[in-house]
Amino acid sequence: MAAAAVDTAMEVVPALAEEAAPEAAGLSCLVNLPGEVLEYILCSGSLTAADIGRVSSTCRRLRELCQSSGKVWKEQFRVRWPSLMKHYSPTDYVNWLEEYKVRQKAGLEARKIVASFSKRFFSEHVPCNGFSDIENLEGPEIFFEDELVCILNMEGRKALTWKYYAKKILYYLRQQKILNNLKAFLQQPDDYESYLEGAVYIDQYCNPLSDISLRDIQAQIDSIVELVCKTLRGINSRHPSLAFKAGESSMIMEIELQSQVLDAMNYVLYDQLKFKGNRMDYYNALNLYMHQVLIRRTGIPISMSLLYLTIARQLGVPLEPVNFPSHFLLRWCQGAEGATLDIFDYIYIDAFGKGKQLTVKECEYLIGQHVTAALYGVVNVKKVLQRMVGNLLSLGKREGIDQSYQLLRDSLDLYLAMYPDQVQLLLLQARLYFHLGIWPEKSFCLVLKVLDILQHIQTLDPGQHGAVGYLVQHTLEHIERKKEEVGVEVKLRSHEKHRDVCYAIGLIMKHKRYGYNCVIYGWDPTCMMGHEWIRNMNVHSLPHGHHQPFYNVLVEDGSCRYAAQENLEYNVEPQEISHPDVGRYFSEFTGTHYIPNTELEIRYPEDLESVYETVQNIYSAKKENVE
Repeated sequence: MAAAAVDTAMEVVPALAEEAAPEAAGLSCLVNLPGEVLEYILCSGSLTAADIGRVSSTCRRLRELCQSSGKVWKEQFRVRWPSLMKHYSPTDYVNWLEEYKVRQKAGLEARKIVASFSKRFFSEHVPCNGFSDIENLEGPEIFFEDELVCILNMEGRKALTWKYYAKKILYYLRQQKILNNLKAFLQQPDDYESYLEGAVYIDQYCNPLSDISLRDIQAQIDSIVELVCKTLRGINSRHPSLAFKAGESSMIMEIELQSQVLDAMNYVLYDQLKFKGNRMDYYNALNLYMHQVLIRRTGIPISMSLLYLTIARQLGVPLEPVNFPSHFLLRWCQGAEGATLDIFDYIYIDAFGKGKQLTVKECEYLIGQHVTAALYGVVNVKKVLQRMVGNLLSLGKREGIDQSYQLLRDSLDLYLAMYPDQVQLLLLQARLYFHLGIWPEKSFCLVLKVLDILQHIQTLDPGQHGAVGYLVQHTLEHIERKKEEVGVEVKLRSHEKHRDVCYAIGLIMKHKRYGYNCVIYGWDPTCMMGHEWIRNMNVHSLPHGHHQPFYNVLVEDGSCRYAAQENLEYNVEPQEISHPDVGRYFSEFTGTHYIPNTELEIRYPEDLESVYETVQNIYSAKKENVE
């Protein structure tokens, strides 16, 4: 089925050498039209690439109009893949026919790979080659990514499994690219201080499927700068900041002129645009993503400070970041140029607190403790990013309810990209990989990745021998268990031991006690969990205890649960379940139920027929009640 989808998904550009005998009647009139008119017709959008290929083979005049670098093939490319046009400069020479062929070939290759992923990665046993076939693709990676985006944007409720794996692949590809860019950025000289650029890399890495760019974020900040200039013009129409051009790095030295800028900034940011520190939802990762700070107009001290700092520097005020404990601040120098300065020669600005200006003593009141002078010092880009990622890491540890632990994984990757030899974080990463153990985010087996990390930890700190040995032992046991695993377990509803199973995979259910909606993706004739789980979940209090069918369900809140049959009932008003793993198990949502993909259907070959029967009975009963 997947192979057929690949064959029919994209049209193939015909060979331009294809012979097509021109019709004499009418052709002479057509080719006698002015070239601009002919080109306009060929670019009208009604002709496909196959049509253009045939037209160009009819006569010399039309072949010349359909030249590879001309407007006709450029328009074909633009209509087919409009999002790619931003990557081409108007002044560049481009062979548009060749670009069309390369992009189409990349699309076909992308779909073949996506179609193969469900079979390869459905079970927990993951092959060691992981994403190696993706990493070795020929042609521009941007073409491959564009096809993945096209798959994600396919309309309707079909191709759910394709969308699921396209998303996984795209996530991986973009993160790899962003991480490489971040590492290169961190290798820049110490005086290269673009705090905003570093913060955007973090934002992009944690949100690789979102359209986030430094250019767009800078454009939004530029619009805020324009509003500040408008306000500043009312304070001092001859202020030197008003003469600054975009991209200039000039600084104003007079304290009074700097103060005027800060006053105008505070008015625009906090009074006019209503930016504020997010005290109500402080522990939310969105507060650390710069694109979300600009959209939601709220954040925490470090993100608000980076926004404030960027605007101030564009207007000539040399503020500096201060890695103050518990509350990130900015400092504004009040001392004479060239003089020996101490912490009392600065005013400290709380961007989280509407730009309030603080003395040293007031900074200590802010956090309720006395700190040493060293903590009032300026920090470089890497230290600022370390603090941002540290905040995300703390949030990732708190969000244990998320089955994928995505934020924890992302923040660990970022932190170890900056500080690759942090033993405790390497141990945490090893534990996390071992705990997940089902999805490869690298190009080799997860268990081998764990062993690599543990070996590195042992080299860095032999004192971690106990913790490392424990994880190595369990990792090796994990490998041995995988070796002993047999093939796919097939569950037939018609089997005698399954006679009590009432529901089937794909049905939309409702939990009687907790009220959540869910979809069934697996079942057991009796509870297959261990004694500890049965005791902790108080299963013995159920009328039928653990001696009844239990169902694996995907819940609308994003969790995966194991529910007793007596606690579930069919949802007579079924709706789509918004769960990130729906596509892993199902290929389509019909409006009443989900259809299992090939891999799930192999495991439950008789369930689909049972689903149809259940749905038909439910709707027949509803119809009778109405009548």
